[in-house]
Amino acid sequence: MKNNLILSLIFILAMSVNSYSQFDDRSQIIANIKQMFEGMRQVDSTMLIPLFESDAKLESVFFNKNGETESRSSEIAGFITAVGQPREQLWDERIHHYDINIDGPLAVAWTPYSFYVDDTLSHCGVNVFTFIKQGSEWKIRQIRDTRKKADCQ
Repeated sequence: MKNNLILSLIFILAMSVNSYSQFDDRSQIIANIKQMFEGMRQVDSTMLIPLFESDAKLESVFFNKNGETESRSSEIAGFITAVGQPREQLWDERIHHYDINIDGPLAVAWTPYSFYVDDTLSHCGVNVFTFIKQGSEWKIRQIRDTRKKADCQ
């Protein structure tokens, strides 16, 4: 009886530690995504640099005029440079919610969004972030997104 109680307490403690770790990881991933979009709003590329792996990639997937699937890939350096370029218009990507799945050092975040230029809706879609844990930090390995102009929330 006493051994069962001890084993039960050990199990509960182990589950609590794992749940806390998942919560902390999830919080860090959300904070990284928020920081990336805040950097876009502030036209501050230095906010983005620490969030990405050096060889991170971007890919946009969309339907062309003929209804065929197309994709465009680019290096993260170009995106970071574009974010830091002075402009008159505000880029404001608004995330609707975060669906995050974590397994060890790999995480995926599914984030539906609406993208505004100033106060005008430009397009909407879904971002899919792939994160890799390096030490105690989560770094963005890849961002894939969809883009559409109709049926936005």
